[in-house]
Amino acid sequence: MNYQIRSLGFFKKQIENLDKKSKRIIYDKIQLLKQNPYRYKRIHSKLYSKVFRIRFNIDNKELRLIYVVLEPNIVLVCLLERKKDYRDLERYLRKLNKTR
Repeated sequence: MNYQIRSLGFFKKQIENLDKKSKRIIYDKIQLLKQNPYRYKRIHSKLYSKVFRIRFNIDNKELRLIYVVLEPNIVLVCLLERKKDYRDLERYLRKLNKTR
């Protein structure tokens, strides 16, 4: 299946502040994501059933790229820092609900 990558405005703002090397890491992960969006770990959410995360390290920070699979789209929601322990995840997913 051919998936379309979409992103929230919040995700775009987070990416703007990163350096070239970090953007390249994220871009490479997104290319893998296009091939098979179900390859990464699933996250439990109250709002959506197909929420996943990609784990990586940028500038010695543990980050998670959170995305939702809504056939035929893959929606990039946000970058979460590991230390925040997913507390803000549901709030970010509500933003996705408003844009649909």
